[in-house]
Amino acid sequence: MLQIEDTVVRFEVLEQRFCCDPGACLGACCVQGEAGAPLEEGEEREIRENYAAIARHMKPAGAEAVERQGVAVIDSDGDLGTPLINGGECAYAVDADGCCCCAIERAWAAGESSFRKPISCHLYPLRVTRHASRELIRYDHWKVCDPARDRGEREDVPLYLFLKEALVRKYGGEWYEQLQVAVNALRDGSLKAP
Repeated sequence: MLQIEDTVVRFEVLEQRFCCDPGACLGACCVQGEAGAPLEEGEEREIRENYAAIARHMKPAGAEAVERQGVAVIDSDGDLGTPLINGGECAYAVDADGCCCCAIERAWAAGESSFRKPISCHLYPLRVTRHASRELIRYDHWKVCDPARDRGEREDVPLYLFLKEALVRKYGGEWYEQLQVAVNALRDGSLKAP
């Protein structure tokens, strides 16, 4: 593992090849799973403040789920997350030409909302877990992302590079530069992965 500031990055984050292929997976990460997208502190407020704009992009079943449950819920593990439609897909999931996408991000892309989407979604397939004063960043290997791994291998796209924008959003540009230094050290052999 690699430590950068108050984060610990598993080497698989640097080594894995990954590039989302929505045409192949059809946005399954918004539909499958046992809970909604994890929300960080402040994100529930961001969704609430932008909800009128977000709601214009939602399907009726998603809007009904939010009306019943709220813009965010506490899941079975006691964590804050997005609500689900009847225990299935995320309430903010919408269909776009046969592929699932996010109403929150659509509102942001249209310039109607100041909130892009939950950082957990932006960072996926990375997962961040807080341990004491540090955050552990790990790669979440999920079968629905097989097409993204295949495309990443074909196009030789490292996961950390595919997620550069999200990582900079979460940790900042200086943090990402330190990550890049570590990647270069791995390449030239001055840093060894276990």
